[in-house]
Amino acid sequence: MKPLQLAARLALVAAVTLLGACAHAPPGEPNDPLEPMNRAVLRFNLAADRYVLRPVAKGYEAVTPAPVRKGVTNFFRNLQEPRTVVNGLLQGKVKQAASDTGRFLLNSTAGFAGFVDVATDAGLPRHDEDFGQTIGYYGVGDGWYLMLPFLGPSSNRDLIGRGGDYFTGYGYYVDEPEVNYTAQAIDVIDSRVRLFPADPLLEEALDKYILVRTAYLQQRLNKVYDGAPPARLLYGVEEEE
Repeated sequence: MKPLQLAARLALVAAVTLLGACAHAPPGEPNDPLEPMNRAVLRFNLAADRYVLRPVAKGYEAVTPAPVRKGVTNFFRNLQEPRTVVNGLLQGKVKQAASDTGRFLLNSTAGFAGFVDVATDAGLPRHDEDFGQTIGYYGVGDGWYLMLPFLGPSSNRDLIGRGGDYFTGYGYYVDEPEVNYTAQAIDVIDSRVRLFPADPLLEEALDKYILVRTAYLQQRLNKVYDGAPPARLLYGVEEEE
């Protein structure tokens, strides 16, 4: 990465860190001071999805056999394993990180570059760790809830996390822009296909914004605390000893 690019990323991380440090919400309540702007961005994202991404994903689903789509999903999930390993180590999950390393090596070789998930059947389950979870593990709060153009829901903390995860993602190591952009496009389309089952729930929601915000923040809270968030963050009460 060029020095100016690195400096720009570090400046962004520093700015967002300061912004997040100033934002705190009561337990159980979303910290969403940018709600009017966030709602406008969500409307833009939904329109872009309706007229561009969803039709492309529908076409991809129609012409690509299910086993091939499964292989593509496996391939991109395998590329995320280094990120999971690094963040597992940063959180002190040494045993899990060792398992994830073995999973990556096994799927990358016997699994034909990750297209076949042989590691799960071998007793190496998939985990999902990222830098946003890591800094949350060390007590950094969400900060403000954010709705990003094209990228969807996020927060101050998870925006920083995206910057950290860049250095463990395949985009950082692929020098050819054409290959990089093509891979990212396929990854996005594949991810959209896997979200099709959730479309009816979103369509039927009385307030799509509230549904998306609630689902995102609850999911991230569960991920940071491995499915067992403390009661003080959920209800504002201390847990009994």
